[in-house]
Amino acid sequence: MTTTSPATGPVSPSTSALRPLPHGALRLGAGYWGAWQERNGSAVLRHCEDWIERIGWAGNFDGAATGAPFEHAGIEFVDSEVYKLLEAMAWELGRTGDAELQVRYERLVDRVAAAQDDDGYLHTAFGRPWQRPRWSDLEWGHELYCMGHLIQAAVARLRTAGSGRLVDVAVRVADHLVVVFGDGGREAVCGHPEIEPALVELGRATGDVRYVRLAQLFIERRGHGRLGPIAFGPEYFQDDVPVREADVWRGHAVRAMYLAAGAVDVAVETGDADLVAAVERQWSNTVATRTYLTGAMGSHHQDEAFGADFELPPDREYGETCAAIASNMVSWRLLLETGESKYADLIERTLYNAVMVAPRADGRAFFYANTMHQRVEGAVPPEGDLSDRALSSLRAPWFAVSCCPTNLARTLASVESVFATMTDDGLQLHQYGDLDIELTLPGGAQVGFRVRSGWPTDGTVVVEATRATGIPVALRLRVPSWAGEATLETPDGSRQVAGEQTVTVERAFVPGDRVVLRVPVAARLTAPDPRIDAVRGTLAVERGPLVYALESTDLGRDVGEVVLVADSVPEDDGPDDVRVWLRPRSVRADGALPYGATSVDDGAAEPVRLVPYASWGNRGPSTMRVFLPVG
Repeated sequence: MTTTSPATGPVSPSTSALRPLPHGALRLGAGYWGAWQERNGSAVLRHCEDWIERIGWAGNFDGAATGAPFEHAGIEFVDSEVYKLLEAMAWELGRTGDAELQVRYERLVDRVAAAQDDDGYLHTAFGRPWQRPRWSDLEWGHELYCMGHLIQAAVARLRTAGSGRLVDVAVRVADHLVVVFGDGGREAVCGHPEIEPALVELGRATGDVRYVRLAQLFIERRGHGRLGPIAFGPEYFQDDVPVREADVWRGHAVRAMYLAAGAVDVAVETGDADLVAAVERQWSNTVATRTYLTGAMGSHHQDEAFGADFELPPDREYGETCAAIASNMVSWRLLLETGESKYADLIERTLYNAVMVAPRADGRAFFYANTMHQRVEGAVPPEGDLSDRALSSLRAPWFAVSCCPTNLARTLASVESVFATMTDDGLQLHQYGDLDIELTLPGGAQVGFRVRSGWPTDGTVVVEATRATGIPVALRLRVPSWAGEATLETPDGSRQVAGEQTVTVERAFVPGDRVVLRVPVAARLTAPDPRIDAVRGTLAVERGPLVYALESTDLGRDVGEVVLVADSVPEDDGPDDVRVWLRPRSVRADGALPYGATSVDDGAAEPVRLVPYASWGNRGPSTMRVFLPVG
């Protein structure tokens, strides 16, 4: 089967204000994202592959293919980790064409394909005589969830190669689901949304409207109590309120945002403006009341869920890596649909701080949950052991529930897809770094631009034309919402652009034309909303798009023993030399209750280095905090 939609990245709406670039039109060069994409290809993918082999998750497909009883390894949804890895491998193959990776990819696909039933059903933990029946546990079984990730992996192969055996497998799965759950079939939903955006994307890629229709049915069925009762309440599954009636995201954070992503996809393909408006409303309300400074979402450990408005404790933050990735999935879809740069602003904040805090510097260990206040020094997990979500340790090599490493792998493999978009007559830059763009716009102009920037630590972005457009082209650049000042330089002069969300330069570009955006990235203090009780009376430090943190490694003692000197300002001598003035915190040592009259410590203040939050823990066990009490 070949694709009928343009070869793009993971999301390709049939109509939208902004369109994703064709696959391969934007290439990352040196710099932050280029280096991480290379590390993903060389280290993260191999690491994930080694672990799923070692602990039997890939072997489940071999067992299922034999038709004989076998001991299923891992929790019910580990099939999805194999599929996310295959998706990451497909995007990486589209980027590099690496022959050795191609062999590994095809071998793994063959093992998956061998486990598929004759009617298209594919899951290694259900459906055989010695296993639970198909669709017998829609609340927790994750059958549709896993198949959604399979379909997304197939779409990645379609968009990068045009066809493949995994595509045939996924189409058979989707056809089976249409029969079972489509019009006239079983009126049910999966406890974990994911199938919805996957089906829409397969419909876009193949032109088969049945898949979009099935996704629409799943969206409309949600919120009517079709899933069984649980202690967390129906909002855990987003089964308490119909999608279009909800005002804010609630319940399990990843589930909520995967559902929202699918709702946008369905709304776009069916022309449902009310449904788009509902997700826009939910996004705005959630960002305003339930989002951490880093862009992370989800404040409850017990149910991996959103809390109430302004319930954002940094020391009990869950902030799952997958939730950050899911947030960006929704924001990217809304950016494409509306063209509003606020969605790109949140993508930037979330990528640099809530997503990229997860991997260790070498790409072989990960955080699952991401606290902004570590009260005790975490232990270093053994390199060969499974960990329980690294809630009180440093980054771990693998988890019993290891959704985050493979999710990170597929995100890094396709991260360039959120950097730029196009319209009939223009190109829009949303994220910055070292990258090269060459493509023909829908309106016919051929464009080529070389973008160079030390982003996120340097705020200068140089865009140079590398080919003549022949006709006027509108080049649009995002001005970050955190920019206090900004200057735009063009061949026609320069001007201040502070306060503008985007700036546009329209001209017939010729090679050598340069557009320069200069955004100061000096360290600044950030105050939390006073309604966030857990951090009232504190300040955080940001520099450009990066959130900074204090580690005991630099302080020489526990981070709970100091306060930020009132009225002091951060000292900024570069991204690796941001310092704040701290002094000892008053401590009661009389053995009485930890309450009483306020006293002021007269200890000497000293400047102490902060580090980008995403890099904390890379130097060994430490205590850490982002919000610093003022005293």
